[in-house]
Amino acid sequence: MIAALVLACSIIFFLQFFVPYCRSLISASSNHVLSPEVQDVTGLTSPASGEDFHRVIQLLHLCPDRPEDRGEIRAIGVYFGMLNFLKALSHRVAPPVRAWTERECGRCTYFAAVALDRRVAFSRDLLAQQIEA
Repeated sequence: MIAALVLACSIIFFLQFFVPYCRSLISASSNHVLSPEVQDVTGLTSPASGEDFHRVIQLLHLCPDRPEDRGEIRAIGVYFGMLNFLKALSHRVAPPVRAWTERECGRCTYFAAVALDRRVAFSRDLLAQQIEA
């Protein structure tokens, strides 16, 4: 019984810090304007939809990896999964919660598109360095 209580408290404390961390990452990327190339490749409309998240993540994994953003992308992926779980729970019970989770999922998709844009720029820089050498 005590082990279950410790586990429950640990999960609650983890979420207390994890959710604001993810929301701050998403907020920091919301002011970034996507390049026309990334807009064409992803086909994102404004506002972004959570339904495009997995497709944008797949495109993201096709680009060369940037070590700086690995943990952030993984964290947003976990946050996106938590949002989908919450959306499924609140389907009929709490429509305002469902609407909020759909908006948050769209913001997660936009974060992934911004990360894709950064990786494309990183790839261009690598190519330019190789051509100069």
